[in-house]
Amino acid sequence: MSPLVKNITRFILFILVQVFVLHEVPPLHKFITPYLYYLFILWMPFNTGRGVLMLLSFLFGLTLDYFLHTPGLHAAACVLIAYVRPFLINLLIRQEGAEMTYASPSLTSMGWAPYLTYVLVLTILHHFYLVLLEYMAVGNFLYFIGKVFASTGVSVLLIFITELLFFRKERFRTNTA
Repeated sequence: MSPLVKNITRFILFILVQVFVLHEVPPLHKFITPYLYYLFILWMPFNTGRGVLMLLSFLFGLTLDYFLHTPGLHAAACVLIAYVRPFLINLLIRQEGAEMTYASPSLTSMGWAPYLTYVLVLTILHHFYLVLLEYMAVGNFLYFIGKVFASTGVSVLLIFITELLFFRKERFRTNTA
């Protein structure tokens, strides 16, 4: 399957799962909200440019905002993690490392520790910004931090369940030109 068709399919599936499955799950005591949709951004290929990645993330977040009736909330969080993602990948992987031999971030291409760090940092950043925008007027700092970390824990668990259930075969690229 070509990378374009694969990413279009992921775009549609992640929106549908978030809107029609995860959004219908009632939050646990209005505290934990499961998010999985931003995995689309985390799974984008290494060679995607920052501008293209930010544009796709904006469109992806805006599409989700359209369905959830939250104007710009998810789009802002998606653009933020799309902006930070290349910096984080450069910190976690050597320059001649996995991005030269594999197409996209995964357990296979990065290894457990760097991939877990990659997912955790971007998930915390995404949830922190999302909860900050959503509950800007609340004022209870402990509630804010608790909601960020509780939602982050559930989302990271969902990401690793998704990784294990839908194992992505990463082909080793022999021609890097």
